Amino acid sequence: MKSKLDEIREQQRKLWERFSPGWGKWGQVTLPMLSAIGDRMLAAIGLRENSVHLDIAAGTGEPGLTIARSADNGRVVMVDFSHGMLYFARKRAALLGLDNVEFEECSADNLPFEDDSFDSVTCRMGLMFFPDVAAAVGEMHRVLTPGGKIAVSVWAGPEKNIWASMPMAAIAKEVKVDAPGPDAPGLFRFATAGELEELFREAGFRNVREEDVYGEMVSKSAEEYWEHMTEVAAPIVSGLSQAAQDAKKRISEEVIGHARRFQDAARNAMPYHARACVAQK
Repeated sequence: MKSKLDEIREQQRKLWERFSPGWGKWGQVTLPMLSAIGDRMLAAIGLRENSVHLDIAAGTGEPGLTIARSADNGRVVMVDFSHGMLYFARKRAALLGLDNVEFEECSADNLPFEDDSFDSVTCRMGLMFFPDVAAAVGEMHRVLTPGGKIAVSVWAGPEKNIWASMPMAAIAKEVKVDAPGPDAPGLFRFATAGELEELFREAGFRNVREEDVYGEMVSKSAEEYWEHMTEVAAPIVSGLSQAAQDAKKRISEEVIGHARRFQDAARNAMPYHARACVAQK
């Protein structure tokens, strides 16, 4: 019989497989959006050109591929439990001509690597979705070399990320949306400042610190922003699937109307607030 954690892992895997085509399609929005977060993480880990690096929850390839280009005499291993997401990461690696990248399909809480295998570790916007966060952070500590550095990132609170919370508020006016429990996988699971620091200290990391990161989600228009969100954001797709056709129209009109507040002649730019946590083994 499957455990509750196994059931959540399987649900998560199916979810990311389902949405991997959308993530591949909308790279022109998601990759620039998250680049500021990745840049802050890379600056923190002290990357060397011969580093052996592990990128966990690599998704469609970032920041792992950027790291591979910086550590061109080193090696980058990119792991994700979604075959579909890694398909796009492999495709991008081939287009970039990178031959120092490896891919592994696995769960973050059961990494198939020896102890002390990596000089550095990153996990950008993945930690909050892991079924067993403590086990995953323990695995990160185990595979990191003594003295090696790790950088992870999560979203701050919903009030500071209206690009995500505003559509869900519009949907909640039309359909009943169950809020996830405080420890359930979800976008704002580690929204409270200090939570990551405590988690990493308990796992045995030292020199732990959190940093705020600010940026923008940029699209051509409010309409493009909404189209993007309906193809990559699982909670939005799930909520819309429960709404009647007239309700879907009201939701769409409300979201696009709010998003237009961030529109100028050239683009639609919605602000975000993230947190990076940096630590050392």
